[in-house]
Amino acid sequence: MKTMSNMGFALFGAALVAISYGLARFAFGLFVPSISAELNLTAYLVGIIGALPFISFVLATLVAPLAADRFGARNLAVLSGGIGVAGLVVISQSTSALSLGVGVFICGICTGLMMPALTAAMQALVSRTMHGRVSSIMNAGTSVGIIVAVPTVVFLADAWRFTYSSFAVLAGFGVVAAWYFIPSVSRIVPANAAPPPPITRLQWSRLIRLSLFAFAMGFVAAPYWLFAPDLVVTLGALPPNQTGWLWFAVGLAGLGGAVVSDLADRNNPPITQALMLMMLSSSLVLLAASPSYLALAMFSAMVFGLAYMSLTGLYLMTGIRLLPGRLAMGPVLPFMACALGQAAGSPVVGLLVDGFGYAYAFSVFAVVGIVIAIISPAYPGHIDYWADLVEEAAEEESPHEQEEQPVAEETGLQAAYDQQLLDENGEPLEEPVDQEASAS
Repeated sequence: MKTMSNMGFALFGAALVAISYGLARFAFGLFVPSISAELNLTAYLVGIIGALPFISFVLATLVAPLAADRFGARNLAVLSGGIGVAGLVVISQSTSALSLGVGVFICGICTGLMMPALTAAMQALVSRTMHGRVSSIMNAGTSVGIIVAVPTVVFLADAWRFTYSSFAVLAGFGVVAAWYFIPSVSRIVPANAAPPPPITRLQWSRLIRLSLFAFAMGFVAAPYWLFAPDLVVTLGALPPNQTGWLWFAVGLAGLGGAVVSDLADRNNPPITQALMLMMLSSSLVLLAASPSYLALAMFSAMVFGLAYMSLTGLYLMTGIRLLPGRLAMGPVLPFMACALGQAAGSPVVGLLVDGFGYAYAFSVFAVVGIVIAIISPAYPGHIDYWADLVEEAAEEESPHEQEEQPVAEETGLQAAYDQQLLDENGEPLEEPVDQEASAS
């Protein structure tokens, strides 16, 4: 294994995320017009297939912490990359809806295994004072992967088989690099960290609210990820090779999502979530209203990319804050809920498109997003409007059950990571990770 600096690992992790998330999972929507035309797929069938990678992502995420502990970070990352190669190859050779579904399902497994492997490696290689920045850079890899997929659509719009074969080759390089750069550690939580306290009733209340909001956001975002390129081709009569610019706009604007989510934690998460959900909904309406104008469609994609990446970053930060000491659960829970929302939304939007058309389907999902935005004061952010009511009720019922971890005064993603691991005295863990890495 070759030793890397903090920033070197961040960039390497972003590259693996770009392959596993950007290419293996989110690039599928770009090729829906070409794949549907060649395999004679209905919109409802595309919706069913589009839900499969999110289902497999959740299933893989459930076993990923155990797999990281059993196999180690290096082996899990190599396994994830190898599965991604297999899924991309199957997609490239698909001749029916069944084989296509198998391919995208396999790609979802790759996505679900990669981030836990990188989290375990980060604990061994990266200084704890840099975890927030490194995590932000790695998360930005999703946007980078989406941008990388754009030239393949612009220049190879109808050659989707060749494109997915090229993605498989890139994933293969990622497998080799993972074996070379990632350490064979298996411990996600350092040995000198205090065991996490039991989850209180108030924490469960906040976790449930976080999960419901993440599920709803994934549900509302499903039409864009799956059918936005197909909409502008079908309704707007745009050439298929121009749909790649939509994903370029999504990826470019998504790079700012980490900054927005960090600022949200410093100010008012519930209001930020409401604003981002309104932006997400407006992007659906704007695309459905002006599919024939590439400039407006790209503007819609930028709004969507910024809103989606900001919300996922905000949910990540909230999950970390709500479950200190539980690295295998806190950062993962909101992403699982979001994936389930996308899995539920994909067949629904496909059914609406088949029955009523793209404009109606996108409008319905936009209305759902607006409704969720209206009830955003219930979001369990740094400023929790419902906290006092819940605490009072819990105190009346059982005063002993509402003990809670102290909330960090500082805000932002790094502050959330600082409070994630505590020592036996309840103070943030400050022991350098270099000793742990060498011991591993």
